Amino acid sequence: MDASDRPALSQPLPLALHALAVAAFGVMAGFFWTYSANVNLAMLTVDGATYATVQSAFNRHVRHALFFALFFGPPPLAALALLAGWRQWRGGWFAALAMAGLLYLLGIVVFTAQVNLPLNHYTESWDPAALPADWAATRERWNAANLWRTGASAAAFALALAALVWRAATPPRRPPAPA
Repeated sequence: MDASDRPALSQPLPLALHALAVAAFGVMAGFFWTYSANVNLAMLTVDGATYATVQSAFNRHVRHALFFALFFGPPPLAALALLAGWRQWRGGWFAALAMAGLLYLLGIVVFTAQVNLPLNHYTESWDPAALPADWAATRERWNAANLWRTGASAAAFALALAALVWRAATPPRRPPAPA
């Protein structure tokens, strides 16, 4: 096997950037899954005043530098991995990773800004002793929106992981033989 037959594993920096992007996608998919499969279910069992207090605390305490980096990190990391492998832009892995980044950007970042954040601001305005009449419906809308983010994040992670496996197993294209 000569150098042109070696798989992408012989290109450590581009592959490392891709692996880092996959890790970031995975962390966020795990975050949304844990929230939907555990926290949201537990919050369905509490009264309105407890829900208002705890949900507001969750919203306030998730605003820190590490979460910011993890939440916004997958698309730029995917872009870096794509830039590092731009010569293979025709490869299927390239398209899969690009789709993962775009899905996360639209399905998580933009969706969160348009749906979850307004609901967060609304719940943070509540007085737990005098809840609005729609508090339970708002909780349901927030839970449904988070379930959407769970699915979108899981799909983006699966695409990014599939792209990494595909990329690692694909030998680079051989340059044309001299005439």
